[in-house]
Amino acid sequence: NARGVFRRQLMTEVEVRSKIKSEGWSEDFVEQISMMSVQHTQLFQCENSLFSRLQMAQNDWQYKNKTLTDTLTKVEEWIANVYTLEEWSQYCYQREKMHELGIKKAVVCCEKQSITPDEFIDAVHCGVYNALVREILTHYPDLARFSGTEQSMVQKQFQNCDKALIRLQSEHIAWKLDQNEIPAGTRGKKVKDYTEGSLLHHECEKSKRHIPIRRLIERAGQAILSLKPCFMMGPMSVAQYLKPGYFEFDLVIMDEASQIKPEDALGAIARAKQLIVVGDSKQLPPTNFFNKNFDEDIDEDERTTLEESESILDAVSAMFTSRRLRWHYRSQHQSLIAFSNQSYYNNDLVVFPSPHNESPDYGIQYTRVDQGTFINNTNEAEAYEVVNLLREQLIHHPKETVGVVAMNTKQQELIETLIDKQVKEDPAFQKVIERQEGHLEKLFVKNLENVQGDERDVILISMTYGPKEVGGRVYQRFGPINSELGWRRLNVLLTRSRKRMSVVSSMGSEDILVKPDSKKGVTDLRNFLKYCETGILHDTVVHTGKTFDSEFEVSLAEALSQRGYKCLPQVGVAGFYIDLAVIDPNNPARFLLGIECDGATYHSSKSARDRDRLRQEVLERLGWDIHRIWSTDWFKDPRKQILQVVKTLEAIQS
Repeated sequence: NARGVFRRQLMTEVEVRSKIKSEGWSEDFVEQISMMSVQHTQLFQCENSLFSRLQMAQNDWQYKNKTLTDTLTKVEEWIANVYTLEEWSQYCYQREKMHELGIKKAVVCCEKQSITPDEFIDAVHCGVYNALVREILTHYPDLARFSGTEQSMVQKQFQNCDKALIRLQSEHIAWKLDQNEIPAGTRGKKVKDYTEGSLLHHECEKSKRHIPIRRLIERAGQAILSLKPCFMMGPMSVAQYLKPGYFEFDLVIMDEASQIKPEDALGAIARAKQLIVVGDSKQLPPTNFFNKNFDEDIDEDERTTLEESESILDAVSAMFTSRRLRWHYRSQHQSLIAFSNQSYYNNDLVVFPSPHNESPDYGIQYTRVDQGTFINNTNEAEAYEVVNLLREQLIHHPKETVGVVAMNTKQQELIETLIDKQVKEDPAFQKVIERQEGHLEKLFVKNLENVQGDERDVILISMTYGPKEVGGRVYQRFGPINSELGWRRLNVLLTRSRKRMSVVSSMGSEDILVKPDSKKGVTDLRNFLKYCETGILHDTVVHTGKTFDSEFEVSLAEALSQRGYKCLPQVGVAGFYIDLAVIDPNNPARFLLGIECDGATYHSSKSARDRDRLRQEVLERLGWDIHRIWSTDWFKDPRKQILQVVKTLEAIQS
C-alpha cells in the first residue's frame, strides 16, 4: 500500500511542473523539484531492498490526505538520513521482540512520547510488577480482599484485649489470693500467747504500743504471707526481720543488683526457690569506702567467686543465663541518652526518636559560668546559678519533677543552704518549693555518690570543678571521677533525666587535659562537655540519615512533597526508626507526623505485642502522632491514602 501511494504521488516531470506552476511557484523552484524527482526515482529503484529490510512506522507511510509538499519533504528527509537505515532496521527487530514479550504498551507509550526513553525501563518494571502483584492477588484471595481499615480495627481490638488480659490476670491473682485461708493461730489469756491471725487482729485494733516488726513477723509470719505474699525489702531488712528457716519464697527478684554486695544478698537468696538478678554493670558498684581489707594475705587462688565479685550482679553473671533489656524508655529525647549509649553501651540500646528534634523543653541545656571558681571543694558562683535555674524551672514548669546533683557533698550542702536562703527571701519561690512536697517525686538535692536509682523530668547538674581564680588554670583533680570507677559514676549522673538535663559548668572541655594514662572517667568528662558545647558526639561520624526502606516509602514521600510536605526517611538514632517523618512547615525542628508502613521494622518484630501495641504506645508517649498506611491499600488506591494523610496533617496543624 505504501509503495502504491508513493507511485501515485510521484508524478511525471510534466505533471509536476504543471502542478507547481498552477500553484504559482517560481521557475527556479520548479527546476529544483525536477532534480528532486530524479533522486526520488533513483531511491525507488532500491525499493525491493528497502521494503524487505525496513518496516516503517505506520504514521510515516500514511499519505492519503497529505500534500505533495509534505510528501517531498518526507522523502528528502529519508534520502538525507539513509545511513541510519541499519539502526532503524535493528529498532524494528527489537520492537517486534518486545511485542512478543508482552510489553507492547510500553513501546507504544515511548513512540507516542508519553514517556521518555529514560523512563522506559521503569515503565517496563512497573508493568511487570503490576502483573505479578495482580497474579499474587488472584492466587491469594484473602490478600486481595485485605482492607487497611479492617486491619486497623483488628489491631485496635488486639491492643484493647492485650491490656484487658493483663488487667484480668492481675485481678485473677488477687482473687486467688483472696481465697487463701489465713491461719487463725492461737488466742490465749495473755497477748504474748497470740499468734498468726489472732495476733494481727489484735495489733490492728491497737493505736499505740505495737510490738516490734521482727517479733510480729516471727509470730504471725504465715498469716502475713497469706494476706500479702509479695514482700518488698532491702537485703539487710531481710536479714533483720525474716527469721532463718521460717520463710521460703517461690521467687526473689533483686533490683539494682550492681549496688548489692554478695554477702548482703546471700540471706535473701537462701530464702528463695528461684532467683532473678536485675542490674546494670555499667553503673555504680556497692561503696567500699568504710570497708577494711582484713584478708590481704589470702592467696588469690584460695579466694571464692563471691570474694572476688564487687556485687551480686558480677557474682552471678558467669553462672546465670543473661538477657539484655535493650529498650530505653526513660529519655524522652535521644540526646539525653546518646552519650552513654555510645560511650558505655556500644550503641546497643534501642532509643525511640523524639518528635521534638530541637526544642527548649527537651534535651540538653548547657550554661557556662565564666566567673565560677573552685575553692575549698565548693563553687559558689555555680551554686547561685543552679538555684536561679531551679527557681525559674519550678515557677514556669510547676508540673515537672526536678532533681539537683552536685559532684561532691560540700557543693550539695552549699546548694541546699542557698535554696533555704532563697525560700526565706522570695515568697514566690517558697510557694513552689512547698508545692513540691505534694509531688509523688519530690525535689531532691544529692551528690554524685548517692543519686543512683533516682529519675526526674528535669535534672540540674552542677559540675562544681573549675579554676581557683577567674580565668585561671583548672587543676586536674575531679574527685571520684578520677577513680577507676569514675566513668560508672558519670554514667549514673548522665542517665537520670526524662525530658531535660541542665548542665552548669565553670570549665570547658579545653580545660580538661587528657593524657595516655588518664582515667576513663576523666576522658569521658572531657568528651561529655565537648558534646554539651557542640551537640556532636566526640570521635563519632555525624549521622547523615538512612535511605528509604522501600519504593513504597519513596512514592509516598514524593506524593507528599507534591502537596508541600517534606519528609525524612528512617528517623531515629539507635535500634528503632520511624519509616517516614513529616516535617512541620512552620517549625522545621519539629515533626508533625510519623508514618508507619508495613515494612522491615513491622514484619521483623518477634511478637504481636511489640509490633502492634508497645512500639506505638512508646512513640505516642513521647509526643508522636502516628499514621499507618498498609501497602495493599496503597497499591489499590494511592490517591485515597494520600488524601487521608493530608487530612490528618491539616487536623494536627489546626
